[in-house]
Amino acid sequence: MKNYSDSIGIDVSKTYFDAIIFNLSIHRRFTNDAKGFNGFNKWILKQGLRLNNVLVCFEHTGYYSLRLSVYLNEKGIDYSQIHALHLKRSIGFRRGKSDKVDAKDIARYAWLNREVIILSVPPTPNLIKLQQLKSVRDMFVRQSVALQNQIKSFDVVGDHKVSGAAKKALKAVLRNLEKQISKVEQEIRDVIKSDDELRRNYKLCTSIVGVGLVVALEMMIHTQNFTCFDSWRKFAAYCGTVPYPYQSGTSIHGRHRIHPVCDRRMKSLLTMAAISAIRADPEIRMFYQRRLDEGKPKMSVINMVRNKVLARMFATVNRGTPYVVLSKHAA
Repeated sequence: MKNYSDSIGIDVSKTYFDAIIFNLSIHRRFTNDAKGFNGFNKWILKQGLRLNNVLVCFEHTGYYSLRLSVYLNEKGIDYSQIHALHLKRSIGFRRGKSDKVDAKDIARYAWLNREVIILSVPPTPNLIKLQQLKSVRDMFVRQSVALQNQIKSFDVVGDHKVSGAAKKALKAVLRNLEKQISKVEQEIRDVIKSDDELRRNYKLCTSIVGVGLVVALEMMIHTQNFTCFDSWRKFAAYCGTVPYPYQSGTSIHGRHRIHPVCDRRMKSLLTMAAISAIRADPEIRMFYQRRLDEGKPKMSVINMVRNKVLARMFATVNRGTPYVVLSKHAA
């Protein structure tokens, strides 16, 4: 455990960020660019603090905080990016809101949790590129689904003379979108192939039945290529696939429940991977059916399969060898 002399809370926005040194109760605002970062550096030194002895904490705000995280890493300053919802719940009820107050709350959180807080590192350039390509693909897919639904709605009319022209225009746009999605997916594969670590982990993940490009890509982005989480159980808790006990005293003895605070997109993708695994993997299908026969609720069993898929991905990456379906080699 590092003995920090102080903590600094930062509230990041698009054009500037507010910083507060917790124990000194000093506030300053800087521009969110190279000039502001250098000013922030000088400001810390001016207060008599050492760069390697302070803990900086701020919310994970995507691209707005990316440049700051890269700068802090280059300067050797310990920092931690915290999920906004986690910070909000840890702070508790509060009336009103301002950037200065938010920065102070973050600084207090960092100081109180300095012994257990997990330090962050910025993603690699290739991971940033994959994140951007994934965002573009997600946008194209949403637009494609919207166009398909609109085309189906025109079919309700039933008269080609009425809706034919509109459907023709939409189908032309849809075809172009599908081409763009294919191009983006190919660019994603090219980026993965160009990086040895990304290529290795991608091949290991996709060796598991039910895991394809989209799930493997999301896993590598969310875990920063399996460096942010040291076990599948911690990542399962983050995704919201871990059931927790629900009981109190002698009167409340409910079933274990999954917490609603989670990464809903990752959880949804794991559900699709679990369904695919149930259909295509004989071992998983046998496990799924056996649990249903025992009287387990369907969604509870699907959640078990989600965790099995997660465990297999982490196991193959940690072991460094592809997953082997044992039923294929059974005598």
